[in-house]
Amino acid sequence: MQHPGEHPGFYDRAGPFTLAAIAEKIGAELPASVDGSRAIEDVRPLGEATAAHVTFFENRKYLSQLEQVTAGACILAPSFVSRLPEGTSALVLKAPYRGFALVLQLFYPEAMSPMTARYAAGEGGAGNVHPTARIGEGACIEPGAVVGREARIGAGTTIAAGAVIGYRVVIGQNSFIGPCASILHALVGDRVLIHPGVRIGQDGFGFAMSPAGHLKVPQIGRVIIHDDVEIGANSTVDRGALKDTVIGQGTKIDNLVQIGHNVIMGRGCVIVGQTGISGSAELGDFVVMGGQSGLVGHIKVGSGAQIAGGSHPKDDVPAGARMGGTPARPFREWAREIAAIRRLARASVPPGTDQEG
Repeated sequence: MQHPGEHPGFYDRAGPFTLAAIAEKIGAELPASVDGSRAIEDVRPLGEATAAHVTFFENRKYLSQLEQVTAGACILAPSFVSRLPEGTSALVLKAPYRGFALVLQLFYPEAMSPMTARYAAGEGGAGNVHPTARIGEGACIEPGAVVGREARIGAGTTIAAGAVIGYRVVIGQNSFIGPCASILHALVGDRVLIHPGVRIGQDGFGFAMSPAGHLKVPQIGRVIIHDDVEIGANSTVDRGALKDTVIGQGTKIDNLVQIGHNVIMGRGCVIVGQTGISGSAELGDFVVMGGQSGLVGHIKVGSGAQIAGGSHPKDDVPAGARMGGTPARPFREWAREIAAIRRLARASVPPGTDQEG
């Protein structure tokens, strides 16, 4: 597949903006010691921001990253200003996540509106393929499929009837995009099988919530799907907020699976139907998740771990662990608990009572 770093991206960035302009936009307090004329070029996650970027901090889980941040500015609550390293300017706000949403709107105003194939009014192409799209040798675009502006379809790939391939999306060689699937803001590898009705690259579920209303947080990341992945019918993969959502090589995903924004999934994972993986969770290689299982956001599941069907870890899962139950615990412990409860239930029934009654 195309290296993600070679892709031009999906959104144009506004700016740069001064710290004073950013503070005014988000309603933040700018300490007197801060140079308000300092220019900021972009928004980055806490662990990736450099002197040209603004970032934000709210989740205490990432306190160690805050103490080592090298960003030009950081949006954060008053109680954490003292933890900010010298050289990073504070944008002080009681609701940092709301400020983060507003600063993203400032730098990426286009991200507030859905974007699909990006056809101009009255613009067309043969069989709904945009004139700027590049179609590889032997690729098949079935009737009713739409291929958007600057999209790239690899040799031997089939885009089935009714599918939508969005603006600047890249699909590798010998892949299959099923009927009525939609692929937006994504780079897809070779020999990838996308079943009917799959939704890839729509914006993740991100809102800065408050009693005054819920402010939409623009999602400017992408979805990266590596080679030999299979995604079952009517599953959904949200694009990242700032970082990318990544599906590793050879991973197999069943029908009706939800994968949230910023999820990182390793190689060879098996995700069974009706599983839900919340935003920013990370899975190592060859993780198995049974049907109707789920992960809360921001946890890590080590390589080779197995999550039983209907189970829901709330904390990090070690590599190779076998987990079951809600909240999930080691499989043997879970099995002993179930056996103990069964014994208690049987012991509580008086002799001669119909246990089925």
